[in-house]
Amino acid sequence: MMRAIGLMSGTSLDGVDIALIETDGERVHVVKGHNNFLEPLGPTGYRGYSDDEKALLRGATKDAEGVVLPGDRPGRLPQAEDFVTEAHAEAVERFLAENGLSASAIDVIGFHGQTVIHRPDQRISIQIGDGQALADRLRIPVVSDLRRADIEAGGQGAPLVPVFHKALAEASGFEGAFGILNIGGVANATLIDSKGGMVAFDTGPGNSLIDEWMQEREGKNLDDGGRTAARGRADEPLLAWLLMHPFFLRRPPKSLDRNWFSHKLAGQLTTEDGAATLTAFTARAVARAVDYAPEVPTRWIVAGGGARNGELVRLLNYHLRAEITTADAIGWSSAYLEAQAFAYLAVRSLKGLPITLPATTGVRAPTTGGVMSRPSSAN
Repeated sequence: MMRAIGLMSGTSLDGVDIALIETDGERVHVVKGHNNFLEPLGPTGYRGYSDDEKALLRGATKDAEGVVLPGDRPGRLPQAEDFVTEAHAEAVERFLAENGLSASAIDVIGFHGQTVIHRPDQRISIQIGDGQALADRLRIPVVSDLRRADIEAGGQGAPLVPVFHKALAEASGFEGAFGILNIGGVANATLIDSKGGMVAFDTGPGNSLIDEWMQEREGKNLDDGGRTAARGRADEPLLAWLLMHPFFLRRPPKSLDRNWFSHKLAGQLTTEDGAATLTAFTARAVARAVDYAPEVPTRWIVAGGGARNGELVRLLNYHLRAEITTADAIGWSSAYLEAQAFAYLAVRSLKGLPITLPATTGVRAPTTGGVMSRPSSAN
């Protein structure tokens, strides 16, 4: 078993998630406690972004629309890349200190970076952040740029977490047909049938539209618990129109750039009705995922920030007609599941194991990936 740290800064642009796990790149070490409740995989941490830092990242994401080639860094992207690297370094240094760990105790770091644009059909997916600079500062090997190899081999480059989802489910002893739903800025589903077959893809918007709506209308970062949406009424004609978008008609594998949809589609609706409409949009887009399931899931595990949105979870219960469980309720981590996944992927990358599959990204064959950065001897 290797000790790996995973780092994740998602499309919600809220901060850096950090998690430590032990894995051999195939199995995930879990401990079952009372009533088979799973003990945490390892310690976790968080480094939030300030309002100014979020503004920088939003600006860089906007500037990334001008990218033509994968190496392009127009506008604020260079400044944002330096910031992302610095913020992740700070997060790891604080995490190690708080948990009494030395750099030598960690075998590898999985560094996702910050996605600013995702256009797989043009073979472009940019996650800013300097893996070599991070390795040099922390004195720990870093695996970054985990999407590139998949895209160059014809895949979507996303979602990346399904192989971890499956390993965690196997370690937890799950059986039958079930789905694992991660709701970050974008939502993605991993659908596993009773024989262990798997398909995975982005389902549509996650929290991003809801968060942007609340930021614009209320100056808040999110709809806390979905309370604003619960007071509103969804605009059914608008929802029907939104769900006619060509993305929802494409068969998986498929992935989504967070900028394909805008919260401004809610237009002149009241704050409550707009929140209700955008929340319903996320839930109904997830429900469309069942159309592509090899076997209809009887159980769903919901993770990511969306798992804390009570109104969204209520709507998922209604539309999916299956048992809905949050990751936290079974001993997984709703908040840190993706960070744990990137720790797992880093170890798989070190060992040359596949991190993407034809059924998860559409890549032609199982593909490993990631760029290894070892600390420079001069530092």
